[in-house]
Amino acid sequence: MIQKGLKGIVAAETLISHIDGENGQLIYRGYDVGSLTKSLSFEEVTYLLWFGYLPDELQLSSLKAELKSHRQLPDYMKKLIDLLPHAMDLMSVIRTAISAEAGNFDSDYGWKPTVSQAIRITALAPTIIAYRKRQLEGKEFIRPSDELDHVANYLYMLNGTNPLTAHVEALETYMILTLEHGMNASTFSARVTASTESDMVSAVTSAIGTMKGPLHGGAPSGVIELLDEVVAVGDAEMVMKNKLFRGERLMGFGHRVYKTHDPRAIALKAKLQELVGQDEWLDLAMETEKTAVKVLEELKPGRSLYTNVEFYAAAIMKAIHMEADLFTPTFTASRIVGWTAHILEQAENNTIYRPQSKYIGTFK
Repeated sequence: MIQKGLKGIVAAETLISHIDGENGQLIYRGYDVGSLTKSLSFEEVTYLLWFGYLPDELQLSSLKAELKSHRQLPDYMKKLIDLLPHAMDLMSVIRTAISAEAGNFDSDYGWKPTVSQAIRITALAPTIIAYRKRQLEGKEFIRPSDELDHVANYLYMLNGTNPLTAHVEALETYMILTLEHGMNASTFSARVTASTESDMVSAVTSAIGTMKGPLHGGAPSGVIELLDEVVAVGDAEMVMKNKLFRGERLMGFGHRVYKTHDPRAIALKAKLQELVGQDEWLDLAMETEKTAVKVLEELKPGRSLYTNVEFYAAAIMKAIHMEADLFTPTFTASRIVGWTAHILEQAENNTIYRPQSKYIGTFK
């Protein structure tokens, strides 16, 4: 039997995460993702995914210090980025810059991936994005801050000012929620490459190339346009009803995997509720969602079109003044953690991926 796209085919066993689309659950290493975002930092959840357990104070301090030690772009990488055409999209820049790291790792391990490699790639990604963004804007590069944690430092490098606490908390919650999401296309790509006993850098660049495709890592431009239209018209209910009457979708509602509430959206909404009154775009998203749910129940009864994570992600991007072309790169900067966790797991009990194809041509 042929299953196009391998949909529903189990290709690996994993201890990293579990998705239950019917019941709206996302589990990281045994923990419901919503419980993690309530009190843990990006670094703590990253440690959990790489090592399989939550860090104690000393282990967390050590991880933060190692991430900070690898934030600086080496000169060769700056020169490489400087030479790339300005028309090159940011995802391609990230892929090219990360690929240059292949010769920088200790060859004593051979092809075997290590957590130290995962830490370096994770630490470099936000700096690559910020360096290129500032370069294209004709602005001076903001060097990483040793005083700020991972997410706060990313915002600092992008904008050159200390970020608002509300913005850091919102983006950190989003980045925790996008660290990992099962055997999606980019994760599968990373594991396939790793299964050949290729190196971690090659596996990550393979995943970045996959994430670049609009069917996987596309920006939530539709949600941003919806929020912009609500602001322009001043009547969210009218905007949404008009869209539905024209046969259009309400972007940010419904998900191909989750048949009930998207657990990531629930966790992100809970964080944004804590921040009500601290940013107008976050407040607008909360009010718009209420109206959308009401309109969908009225005009699309029984369809179970719940809010997905992209709806709130778009609101966060608007709040922190992040342009649409930074959405997928930011998603990538967090998902590198999940990819590297899978690459490490693949290496522990490796079998090369080798599916078959069915010939449907003719015989002469």
